Amino acid sequence: MHKLKDQQGQDNNHNNKTSGRSGHRRAIFYDKAAKIIILSGGIATIIAVLGILAFVFYEAYPLWFGSKAELDTKLDASEIIVNRQPLLIGIDEYQEIAYVVTDSATIDFIDLKRNSFIKSISIAGLEDEKIISVSRSLSNYLIGVGTASGKIGMLKLNFTIRFLQTGERIIEPEAEIQNVLLVDSLKRAVTKVAYRLDYDSQPSFAAVVNDSELILYSQQRKRSLLEPTQVQEFLTTVGDFPQNSISAIELDDFCEKLMIGTTDGNLYYYSVKAKDKPVLIQKIMVTESNKTSVTALSFIIGDQTLIVGDEKGNVSSWMRILDDKSVYGWKMVRSHKFNSLSSSVTQISPSPRNKSFIAAGKDGIINVNHLTSERTLLELSAKSLPIKDVAFSPKSNGALVLYEDNSLAKFEIESPHPEITLKTVFGKVWYEGYQKPEFVWQSSGGTDDFEPKFSLIPLIVGTLKGTFYALIFAIPIALLGALYTSSFSHPRIKNIIKPTVEIMAALPSVVIGFLAGLWLAPLLEKILPGVILIFILSPLMVFGGFFLSKKIPQWMNFKLKPGFEIILIVPLLLIGIQISLWLGPFFEQVVFGGDYRQWLLSALNEQYDQRNSIVVGFAMGFAVIPIIFTICEDSLSSVPQHLTSASLALGATRWQTALRVVLPTASPGIFSAIMIGFGRAIGETMIVLMATGNTPIMDFSPFNGMRTLSANIAVEIPEAPYHGTLYRVLFLSATLLFIMTFFVNTAAEIVRQRLRKKFMDV
Repeated sequence: MHKLKDQQGQDNNHNNKTSGRSGHRRAIFYDKAAKIIILSGGIATIIAVLGILAFVFYEAYPLWFGSKAELDTKLDASEIIVNRQPLLIGIDEYQEIAYVVTDSATIDFIDLKRNSFIKSISIAGLEDEKIISVSRSLSNYLIGVGTASGKIGMLKLNFTIRFLQTGERIIEPEAEIQNVLLVDSLKRAVTKVAYRLDYDSQPSFAAVVNDSELILYSQQRKRSLLEPTQVQEFLTTVGDFPQNSISAIELDDFCEKLMIGTTDGNLYYYSVKAKDKPVLIQKIMVTESNKTSVTALSFIIGDQTLIVGDEKGNVSSWMRILDDKSVYGWKMVRSHKFNSLSSSVTQISPSPRNKSFIAAGKDGIINVNHLTSERTLLELSAKSLPIKDVAFSPKSNGALVLYEDNSLAKFEIESPHPEITLKTVFGKVWYEGYQKPEFVWQSSGGTDDFEPKFSLIPLIVGTLKGTFYALIFAIPIALLGALYTSSFSHPRIKNIIKPTVEIMAALPSVVIGFLAGLWLAPLLEKILPGVILIFILSPLMVFGGFFLSKKIPQWMNFKLKPGFEIILIVPLLLIGIQISLWLGPFFEQVVFGGDYRQWLLSALNEQYDQRNSIVVGFAMGFAVIPIIFTICEDSLSSVPQHLTSASLALGATRWQTALRVVLPTASPGIFSAIMIGFGRAIGETMIVLMATGNTPIMDFSPFNGMRTLSANIAVEIPEAPYHGTLYRVLFLSATLLFIMTFFVNTAAEIVRQRLRKKFMDV
């Protein structure tokens, strides 16, 4: 019997040992599996973050690609156009058909794909005339010609496009002769012309005869409710110039501004808005001296900036800005200077799509420049011969050049982001219509001639501004709340406060932004003086309440258990808030004269916007508080108990212990909490998007709004053309936001490690 029991005991011990070893092996297996899973998850997270950064950078990187050009076609026009001298050229939007205006009053069309002649159209009414001057408009394919006998002709080209069933594209060019007029009764030669149609499709024509007299012809519709519409014609002489002094002229597309360049380097700015009475607005020297002649003039798309070229190869832009000292309220100023050509500027051809333009020299060198970025994108050269004419293609992806020997050269141009440089993204730029160079973000406008403004500085400032106002509201509340909860509150109170604050973090930011924009912003506008008083009276109420509680006689004193002081603090705060709101109107009347908004405008020159930085500070601070509070409270609660006990044992009060022992010891965790809150605030999107006016301004005033990098991405990306400049600039914004957050977090970790080492060693 005993042997049986001993055998059973041995078996049980063996089973226990076996099960113990198997359990230990399972534990080791689970431990290794957990390590592998955690390590894999960490590595996958790092790879995902780096992958996101790589993708964002990859999308932004093409912004810095340079422009490039390739000589696509060379042909001799004299072999195709016989016995006629080409004067002006142009090209259709597909760069397949070139048109050539000749001195024999014909328009000849050439197939550039096959290098063959298509057809020739004679200008009706000028069959026996010799063309000596020509002009081309920036849009609408408008052509103006001037003859040796004082006549002018107005034409419009049309390119009809149709597709065959095979998918082949057929382009059919046509020329519409609109009018032929005799502008000089003495039949003197028209040496320069400029032809445009105004907003009402009425023609205006500036013609220079003998390089000294400028004649302006224009038409204007006269409308009346009682009479049929009439068309009035005006033929006037503009200015009084010395013999052979007019060297270049230009008329804007609205037929309101006439620019005249002279051989003594002056530019005359005439307003021709009143068709019968041209008015001289300004005379200005635009060359280095009065011995340097103006040789080329052209308006950039939008007609706000004039490009000026002179005989020394200098190229500059002149822009119209507001001027209080001028009688007419405007003046022309030089806004940009571009790389000079090595010879006289013979032609300036603006782009029909953007703020680029071509400046061609007498030695055959061609510079493709961009107005906003103030840089030369490309330098083109096919021959070292003087250039008669050069034309940008309608899509700005090519250029056609006519040389002195009547040969043609076509260039393919690729310049996807000409307006982007480090200066235009991070520096001050002088934009059209602005008084001086400024930081501006304005990515789109109402018309095609809009000048995009891609300065990221206002967005960076807005990001820092929103983060600053959020943190100055969130940090004191979160840190002091965490200090009270960890060092002063009763465990029962702590078990209520901490979960409640942590639940706040689950509130969606879109809900906070919605409430801030639609409820808090209008409410704050009404009670702002009372809100200012809250920050003064509420602390005074709390301190006063505790001071009076010490003065109550011993037999009347209401004793609170240690850690339950919040029961007294909360009512005092609420009373202070209510009193502040009641006294708000009186405070506004006494301090701000009854209207704080008017006082801000008159005394501080500050405009109060309803959705401003104060609203953002409250709303975004409310979203950041739970994060900072939770991490700070955990850090403060993790301070070793023996440190606080030793401090109290040496006679320090709880407040002294909290400030001089607990707070320094927990400072690494507190610093990390603040930096994590900073990262949360700097990347916040919906609250800023809904609680501010989203105005990209360079101002740290609390009474106006801002636009942050993250909010700008959310607003702009749905409207950004795929792989366009705006699209890539938004990815550049995301890259900057990523880098900013990375450096802040890295710096925070370095500081945290040093703080930890410092206080752990102590």
